[in-house]
Amino acid sequence: MIAPTGFREYDARWKYPDEINLPGVTALGLGLGTQMHRRGIAPVIAVGNDYRDYSLSIKNALMLGLMQAGITVKDIGPALSPMAYFAQFHLDAPAVAMVTASHNPNGWTGVKMGFERPLTHGPDEMDELREIVLSGAGETRAGGGYEFIHGVREAYLDDLVGDFKMTRKLKVVCATGNGTASAFAPELFERLGVEVVDSHNRLDYTFPNYNPNPEAMEMLHDMSASVKASGADFALGFDGDGDRCGVVDDEGEEIFADKMGVIMARDLARLYPGSTFVADVKSTGLFASDPELQAHGAKADYWKTGHSHMKRRVKEIGALAGFEKSGHYFLAEPIGRGYDCGMRVAVEICKLMDRNPTKSMSDLRRALPRTWSTPTMSPFCPDTEKYDTLARIVDKLVARHAAGETLGGRPIKEVVTVNGARVILDNGAWGLVRASSNTPNLVVVCESPASEDELRAIFEDLDAVIRTEANVGDYDQTF
Repeated sequence: MIAPTGFREYDARWKYPDEINLPGVTALGLGLGTQMHRRGIAPVIAVGNDYRDYSLSIKNALMLGLMQAGITVKDIGPALSPMAYFAQFHLDAPAVAMVTASHNPNGWTGVKMGFERPLTHGPDEMDELREIVLSGAGETRAGGGYEFIHGVREAYLDDLVGDFKMTRKLKVVCATGNGTASAFAPELFERLGVEVVDSHNRLDYTFPNYNPNPEAMEMLHDMSASVKASGADFALGFDGDGDRCGVVDDEGEEIFADKMGVIMARDLARLYPGSTFVADVKSTGLFASDPELQAHGAKADYWKTGHSHMKRRVKEIGALAGFEKSGHYFLAEPIGRGYDCGMRVAVEICKLMDRNPTKSMSDLRRALPRTWSTPTMSPFCPDTEKYDTLARIVDKLVARHAAGETLGGRPIKEVVTVNGARVILDNGAWGLVRASSNTPNLVVVCESPASEDELRAIFEDLDAVIRTEANVGDYDQTF
């Protein structure tokens, strides 16, 4: 059993066992192995799994299918997604498959996979895999094998820390929501010489406090409370598979990842003048308009949301880094390897603070030009209908621009449709609607450089257009 909707734009995700069962996962493994052969990929793959209670069963079923396809599996054990990506380099493995539902709630499973490091599957590869699996075109071959690889976790942590040690004292709240990062992040901070304030750092796959998702206000508010209670310098939070990072400053203020990206880009632009930074379409307009970035010759490139899209774009245009509002950061050479790693981000934020010993995180936040922005808000829309629904909404917004109508009381300058519709107003304010690639939802984000009142007006007008579609349901969170 394999629901076709599980093959998404840049990875695979299903509700388990409602939408996929273990024989279905084995068929997925057979299909992935067949895809490797068709593309001329050497038949060796690194495989890991997150800490959910059913992920080991999923991984075993997936590895069985891969071995049936004649693939040699190198099992790295329980892992973060970025540890699996690291293993591709560390083991010189041509391919990677990571069993994880990422930040989706319990009851979901999935696989993130890739061939050309540091990239992961995009729409073309996912369409090809979907066709192989659903048509039953997976081919069994002799030659498959299995090897458990010890020591990858230690090598991964060694690679992250290197010989760096903090020269200033830092106290940091480490928030993992009892997810897989609990087995990595506290030790990472200690090795950096950072004092750790534990926040739900005991592995517990029931997620008794909240679903680990640093884009959700529930987790960010909990991180804020921990900062205020402990007097920490800031808080860093990680999602269920450790490829994303959320930040709360010393005053308990949440810094959404796109704004944190601008803070990091400012620091990196001083070290590497003339760099290009990629930002996803949900991100702040400051990457293009910030005077500090402009002064160091930094160039901004706005691109499609999604870890696979962003990784590919960073590599294609030789960007120094990519930033996604959801908390994915893509730090390329000489900082990282180009894949999204919440642990690498944590290390680089600590290094940033070390390079700015007289400044607090709130100082760095306040130094940015002021804008008002919403969190990422996701109204329900069925998986089988969301793209058609989005297309109609985009058409309505494009027509609104053509007719000279306003949004939030301001003239519309342009509507960018590279990934949904980003409606840009005459003062640089904007509102975005797109389809979620991971869940049955649309995604809505708005920003204003003028005021919170304008922000709310933009959202209300954008939401009114969205509400013309009867199959769009309630938001997961608002502001």
